[in-house]
Amino acid sequence: MTTEEIFKTPIFLAPMAGVTDTAFRVLVRELIDDDFARKNLLMFSEMVSAAGVHYRNEKTLAMLETVAAERPVAIQIFGSDLATCAEAAVYVENLGSAAVIDFNAGCPAPKIVKNGEGSALMKNPALLEKILSAVKKSVKLPVSVKIRLGYDSENINAVEVAKRAENAGIDFIAVHGRTREQFYSGAANWEEIAKVKAAVKIPVVANGDVRDFDSLDKIFDVTKANGVMVGRAAQGNPFIINRLLKYFLTGEKLPPPTLNERAAIIRRHLEKIIFYKGERVGVREMRAHAAWYTKGLQGGAELRNLFNRAESAEDFLKIIGGINGL
Repeated sequence: MTTEEIFKTPIFLAPMAGVTDTAFRVLVRELIDDDFARKNLLMFSEMVSAAGVHYRNEKTLAMLETVAAERPVAIQIFGSDLATCAEAAVYVENLGSAAVIDFNAGCPAPKIVKNGEGSALMKNPALLEKILSAVKKSVKLPVSVKIRLGYDSENINAVEVAKRAENAGIDFIAVHGRTREQFYSGAANWEEIAKVKAAVKIPVVANGDVRDFDSLDKIFDVTKANGVMVGRAAQGNPFIINRLLKYFLTGEKLPPPTLNERAAIIRRHLEKIIFYKGERVGVREMRAHAAWYTKGLQGGAELRNLFNRAESAEDFLKIIGGINGL
């Protein structure tokens, strides 16, 4: 997949740990009603540890498994050691199923940052550039990187990091409009993303606070970005990717799903997650998704309590069946 092909459908599903697994990615793609968009939409995997690949950790390798129904997929890796990151990139490329290799320099999670990985690399741009260069030189696939504005408000250095990424040969860069210090609080700073876009020649993807048609228009207008990445707004809302893509490609504003449609999608999601992960793991992980699906709905708190007590697929289906009589 070339960079030009990637940006023909410039609305991307962001990498989210515990969310964008195979079941979710397959569901998102199935909900795309435009044939061209369904075929070409690029979605990003959960982040995968380069060290885990190096040591052939069973759970890590399982996260690299993809199926035809979800591709094209960008596999995101993270780490802080040049050789290990390059080795992981080669391993991913040799699997033959990835369209893009993405590098994580934006995760704010404490357990990642304390190891000098994720957004901690924003504090060491020189090291990040070396890692990106090593990864890019080791593979033939397009390589991207996801960053934040900086580590904290006193150290906004996304422009410098983006220039270093470009110098390392990176094909495109995604920028989350917050610092690591912010995590996901406050408003995303799209003006800072615009500075990144103006500073480099490679494509820039804007990320942060895209929730609807209006915010999609505004982020493109402010940042002049080549594409937009949708993250938390897709949690419990996999149909948002289709709605935004449809709007971008045709101008049509599809209505949100009805309560019945939402219930049907929860059922489909449950079936897929159980298919790929088994009932025990699937039901446990589906509880979080169900909480997102029912957020903001009348009676949602009661539904979430019920879902959190569900122990089996049968329990889940009974609760879903009670949503508007389904």
